[in-house]
Amino acid sequence: MTPDKYIKNYINGALIPSDSGEYLENINPALGTVYSYLPDSGPADINIAVEAAERAFLIWSKMGIDKRFRILSRIADIIEQNSDAFAQAETIDTGKPISMAKTVDIPRSHQNIRFFATSILHHSSETHNVENEAINYTLRQPLGVVGCIAPWNLPLDLFTWKIAPALATGNCVIAKPSELSPMTAYLLSKACIEAGLPEGVLNIIHGTGSSAGKAIVAHPKITALSFTGSIKSGKEIAQLAAPTLKKLSLELGGKNPNIIFADCDFDQMMIQTLRSSYSNNGQLCLSGSRIFIERPIYDKFKDELIKRTQFLKIGDPFAPITDLGALISKAHMEKVLSYIALAEMEGGRILCGGEPIKMKGELEGGYFMRPAIVEGLKHDSRTNQEEIFGPLVTITPFDTEEEVLFYANSTEHGLSASIWTKDISKANRIANQIEAGMIWINAWNLQDRRTPYGGLKSSGIGRGGGVEALRFFTEAKNICVKY
Repeated sequence: MTPDKYIKNYINGALIPSDSGEYLENINPALGTVYSYLPDSGPADINIAVEAAERAFLIWSKMGIDKRFRILSRIADIIEQNSDAFAQAETIDTGKPISMAKTVDIPRSHQNIRFFATSILHHSSETHNVENEAINYTLRQPLGVVGCIAPWNLPLDLFTWKIAPALATGNCVIAKPSELSPMTAYLLSKACIEAGLPEGVLNIIHGTGSSAGKAIVAHPKITALSFTGSIKSGKEIAQLAAPTLKKLSLELGGKNPNIIFADCDFDQMMIQTLRSSYSNNGQLCLSGSRIFIERPIYDKFKDELIKRTQFLKIGDPFAPITDLGALISKAHMEKVLSYIALAEMEGGRILCGGEPIKMKGELEGGYFMRPAIVEGLKHDSRTNQEEIFGPLVTITPFDTEEEVLFYANSTEHGLSASIWTKDISKANRIANQIEAGMIWINAWNLQDRRTPYGGLKSSGIGRGGGVEALRFFTEAKNICVKY
C-alpha cells in the first residue's frame, strides 16, 4: 500500500477527484516542500457523499453486528499489515519522529477499530420493570448519517477514534481529515476498499475547514458531529450546527496543569513530565504545558528539566535517534515563536530554547525549533492562559494546596491534569477539586479505551471512549409493554 501524489476523495466506495477538480498543496514540514496534492472539496462533494451514505444506511444499519464486526476487524488487520507504509506516510505528513508513528499513532489506530468492533458485540440495553403492570426495554439505534472531523496532530489515531464507534453502531459516516495531514486517511480509504466495506458506508472528503468542513457541519441530513480542534473553531461549529439541531461532541483542547509535590517519586515524575511537555513537539491537547512545582524542590526540578530538555535530539524525523521532528507548518511555527516573544513581554524568563533551528542539507527548509522553558510568569498571563500547542512549557513554584488549585483552575480549559505525590489521600483530595475531565495520579496519558474521554468548561462538550462513544452515536428508544 503506497501513497499517491494526487490524493482522491473516497465516496460511495470509489476514489474520485473533487467536483471542482481543484487541488491543495500538501507540504512535508521537515523539508518545507510540496510532496502531494489533495482535493479542494466543497458542498457539492458533501452532497454526493451524503446521498451515498443515505442509501448505504438502509443496508449497513440492518446488517448483523457479527458482519459489521468482521468487516471492521478486516480493516484493522489491513492497517496493521501495512503499518510501515502508514507510519511513513504519517511522518512525512506531520514531521513527527518515525519512532512515534510506529509505536503510537499507527498501533493505536488499528486498536481503535478493533476495540469498537468488539465492543458492539457486548453492548447491551436496559430494562425497567413496572411491578405487576409493565416492562420497559430500551433500544439504542443508529442515528443515520453522521460527521467526523479530525485534527492534524494525531491524524489516523483520532480519525479512527471517531469513525470506529460510529460505524460499529450502524451509522454511515462523512469524515474529513485535516488538510495538513491527509495521507493516512487516504490510505485508510484504500484499506476500506480492500476489506470490502459496502459502498457509501464511509466517505472520506478532503479539503479545508472553511469549505468541506463547513459544508459537513451545516448539512441538514447529517444528524451528529464529532469534532476535535480549537475552542474558537468549536464555538463556530456550535453556532453553525444549531439550526439543524445536530448532536455534538466537541473536544476543544487544553492548557493542562502538571502539579508536582515535593514528596513525589522524582525520577519517574521527571521522565513523564518530559514526555508530557514535548511529545509530538508539544502538539497534543493533553500536553502538560503548565508545570507547578512545590517550592522545596523547585530549583532541583528546574535544573533537571533544563538539562533533559537541552539533551533532546531535534532533527530528521526518519532518524532513529530523533526525539523531536518538525512542527506541522511554517504558520504554526511562527505562532509558537510569537508566544516566546509574548512571554518575554509579559515578564517571563526564557530558561532555554525558543528559537528556530536552521537545519542543513535537505532539511534546510523545514520547520524546526528548540523546545522552550519559561519561568516568572503570572498565572493569568496570556502565555499561561492560551493553548499554544507547541514545545513551550511554563514552570511556577507553589507553597500550598489552595494556591496550586487556584492556579490549576484559573483557565477556561479543563481537559486534563497530572498530580505527582506519594500521599494518595492528598492526591485524591486535589483530583476531586481540579476542574478537568481526565486526571492522572503519578502518571501521564495512561489511557484506557473503556473510560470517558473529554473535558470540562471550554475544553469541550460530550465524551468519547467506551460506552460513551457508543451512546453518542446512537439514540435511545424506550418501549413499554403492558402485561
